[in-house]
Amino acid sequence: MDEEINKLIEAMKDFEVKMVQVEGIPLPESTLEIWDQIYNFQAREDDILIATYPKAGTTWVQEIVDLMLLEGDVEKSMRAPCFVKVPFIDLNAKPMKSGLDLANDMESPRLLKTHLPIQLLPPSFLDKKVKVVYVARNAKDCMVSYFYFQMMNKGLPDPGTWNEYFSTFLAGDVPWGSWFDHVIGWWKAKDSHQILYMFYEDLIEDPKREHRKLLKFLGKDLSDEVLEKIHHHTSFQAMKENPMANYSVLPAVVFDQSVSPFMRKGKVGDWKNHFLVAQNIVFEEEYKKRMEGSGLSFRTQL
Repeated sequence: MDEEINKLIEAMKDFEVKMVQVEGIPLPESTLEIWDQIYNFQAREDDILIATYPKAGTTWVQEIVDLMLLEGDVEKSMRAPCFVKVPFIDLNAKPMKSGLDLANDMESPRLLKTHLPIQLLPPSFLDKKVKVVYVARNAKDCMVSYFYFQMMNKGLPDPGTWNEYFSTFLAGDVPWGSWFDHVIGWWKAKDSHQILYMFYEDLIEDPKREHRKLLKFLGKDLSDEVLEKIHHHTSFQAMKENPMANYSVLPAVVFDQSVSPFMRKGKVGDWKNHFLVAQNIVFEEEYKKRMEGSGLSFRTQL
């Protein structure tokens, strides 16, 4: 791991952020370089896939599911950083191993991660009837969180000012594309595939209730005592202090956490500290237009 980190530091010296379009979706150029391999990735029937739009609670749910599969064994859950133990299949973070390589080297059952919209998902996941946990977060908080993430993540484009980013995000001109298309696409697919569609706001409001939904979906049966342990270990504070979850093992040339911590606030409603009144009006108009008839509704405060 140390050797890979050193190579990464070296590689970032000349690194230039470039995004390219795959079927109209902006993705990192390095992802495009192995796109055929990603799209033709062979899922296994006992895989579990965590799918999200970026900054929707991905790492949080990875930790919860990982601990459930390990029946609450916290020590085992600390075996490796989250990005190693749960391969991110659409990431090609050269010179480190790609998510594909990590996944292909893993024994079953594998826990995997993607930010791909449903139309770009490797077909083998749906063909093999893989269980997918999709987590959706309201667009306003997602936008704020993504803005700070793009500021600190040197592998993604600089977001510019908040006012500039507001327009960029609404237009869907951000890595992994439009929030609207992403959440609606997965929502429409949920009834015809093994997809558990969860909401970030529900997880914040009542983690234990949502944990039980997850358990049932995974076909697991754990005692209240084990669930309590999982609840404690996956609290925001515990994860913020967990070096295997908070990305602190990555050097500042990759994730500059002096700009913004990876685990920033983990709250519902932080958008109110950022949206101007005029921006909220613009947002609400676009939101109504895009979400109409989708049958999908979000809470922006609790």
